[in-house]
Amino acid sequence: MASADSGAHGSPGGQVTADQGEAVLVRAVAAYRAALGPRLIAGYALGSLAHGGFSPLVSDVDLGLILKDPVRVKDRLTIRTVARSVQAGGSELDQRLSVFWGTPATLQGQSRGGRFPPLDRLDLLEYGRLLTGTDARSAVARPDRTELLVAGAEFALGSLGKTTEIRTPSRLVSAGLRRMTKVVLFPVRFLFTAQTGQVGTNTLAARHYLASPDVPATSLVAAALAWRHEPPPHGEAAALLGRELVPLFAHYLDDHIARLSAVGQHRLADRFGRWRTRLLA
Repeated sequence: MASADSGAHGSPGGQVTADQGEAVLVRAVAAYRAALGPRLIAGYALGSLAHGGFSPLVSDVDLGLILKDPVRVKDRLTIRTVARSVQAGGSELDQRLSVFWGTPATLQGQSRGGRFPPLDRLDLLEYGRLLTGTDARSAVARPDRTELLVAGAEFALGSLGKTTEIRTPSRLVSAGLRRMTKVVLFPVRFLFTAQTGQVGTNTLAARHYLASPDVPATSLVAAALAWRHEPPPHGEAAALLGRELVPLFAHYLDDHIARLSAVGQHRLADRFGRWRTRLLA
């Protein structure tokens, strides 16, 4: 995950476009082709630059790479070194480059290595847009719903589990627009994937949530989707977060406690239960 920007209002003069996001991908692909040579089988645009909904204010620039087997000891260092060289390019979007990688064997689950979590592997299968090389997605194993559920839950615990951030709207607003929209929309996306087995894009997930009966925080979810393109005033955002963010998370946690328990993931379910207790204390 890239770091958040400095405030909820953003800087109109510093806003970047989807074309500039594509330019980051072009530079990154060229750098990886030079560094990896014939070992690079394919490179793909992932995320919102692949499936749509790119926001110049908050979106990451996601790149997926498939390398020839076997994984080499130096591959991880090479991937990181090239990524850092692109991220140092100076623009805000350069800094948001996020790279996922693996080999046919790792993407089939036949060997260890690489960095391609289940949710991103599903994104590759459903939306990956080939940028270079030969399409090799036939080598990618489709994650099942339990794998997606567990991966999303583990990510949420690591990335969203700061109870004080959720309970203190002013702190979340001060963390920046990117962080604020992610904290609101990630639970919605995880709910969508858990219910459908599909990639939870921001737009699809929010629309699905808003069409669901008897769910809380609909005003916040609708607003957060709009905030990705038009930052709100700080006070307006803080007030809405204060009213609806805790109920949204309570709903998400209740849903996932039940789902995790149902598939035998009792340790994860217990961790979600403790998170819920802290949140509602």
